[in-house]
Amino acid sequence: MRIIATCAQCLFDKQRYLSKDENYLKEIKEIIENRKESDTAPYLVYLFGKVYEKHFGKRASYADIKKKYNNLVLSMEKDIRKLVEESDHPLEAALLYARVGNYIDFGAMNMVDDKTFLSLFFDIKVHDRERNAIDSFFRQVAEADKFLLITDNCGEIVLDKIFVDQLKKSYPDLKISVLVRGEEVLNDATMEDAEYVGIDKYAEIITNGSSVAGTIYEMLPDKARIAMDTADVILAKGQGNYESLCGQGRHIFYSFLCKCDLFTNRFSVPKLTGMFVEEN
Repeated sequence: MRIIATCAQCLFDKQRYLSKDENYLKEIKEIIENRKESDTAPYLVYLFGKVYEKHFGKRASYADIKKKYNNLVLSMEKDIRKLVEESDHPLEAALLYARVGNYIDFGAMNMVDDKTFLSLFFDIKVHDRERNAIDSFFRQVAEADKFLLITDNCGEIVLDKIFVDQLKKSYPDLKISVLVRGEEVLNDATMEDAEYVGIDKYAEIITNGSSVAGTIYEMLPDKARIAMDTADVILAKGQGNYESLCGQGRHIFYSFLCKCDLFTNRFSVPKLTGMFVEEN
């Protein structure tokens, strides 16, 4: 997804919020101004991280925040599973509940509010604009042999687990792989988080091999590339995965909440609107 001027300014402003150091901000500005047309926001943020470490050392860990939200959603798991099982279409319900978890984003959001997060569970519905894409998704999953879920945040990955469980119940022979971040980045889910919440009991877990808060095909290790190349259906969660994957000629489904002006303007929807998109 191309970085437009307003997005570039937002990226810079977030770094200026981290530090007012002139030398640091000069390097950040150079990265932004010298970006290639093919560069995406997640890749630039990855480069910013390298510059930050050079100047100031490792950034503060999100370990406590990740544990907090993993535990919060784990505490809700039994109730959410009950709601899913009692719905008319459990697999679709699980897909929609999993999207709510995309709110827990300490990269795109200036503030993550627990009350706002919990309120989103009361607005679980498919909008008319996404009905065709969701129906297409389920038709293709029904015919698939291999499925790849590209995850995003902690907390959200607990809801992803519920969805994957429903997927296995509906299609027992479907081979499911789950892609997580290879290294710590913000509050994104890693292998450690996947094992902590137990999604590894339902699918094979693989990593993107880096601290990129997205999925950049050229940077993926061989196992992750093979998973992408051989999957019959790919579902990518979150804005970062959309930004880094869309427009590259791959057939991917995307599920996310619109959390910044770039996305609300692109899709002409209010903030925190859920989107389900099919890219052919």
